Amino acid sequence: MSGHDGRAQDGDGMAPDGQDKDGASASGALKVSASDPRCGPMSAPEDLALEAREAADFLKVMGHEGRLMMLFYLCERDHTVTELEQLIMSRQAAVSQQLARLRYEKLVTTRRDGNQIIYSLADDRVREMVATVQRVFKRS
Repeated sequence: MSGHDGRAQDGDGMAPDGQDKDGASASGALKVSASDPRCGPMSAPEDLALEAREAADFLKVMGHEGRLMMLFYLCERDHTVTELEQLIMSRQAAVSQQLARLRYEKLVTTRRDGNQIIYSLADDRVREMVATVQRVFKRS
């Protein structure tokens, strides 16, 4: 069977590529094309490879539940280790270890206030990614 646009379709009106005549898949999702405005312009292949590596490294650091929870809280405001321990209900050693990784990867920065160390997000790139994750996965 052939649809009005000339593509072969099976009995339920779907083309072999899983798209209907309007570009929607069987699940209702639209097929994303290379010119999709939700994606940025493509870089040159050698630049794209570097961008992908940097993004993968960045996402690996964010891909730990405890570290991500800390980043969620740091997106709201700066916190001490003790505050983060209480917020994520974890031991001081575990929180300190994860904060050390976030510092090493330059996702957070520190400043001293008396005998306390205050943690904050390193830059707007981190804040934007945390906000995006929260928006995409928000349950309510």
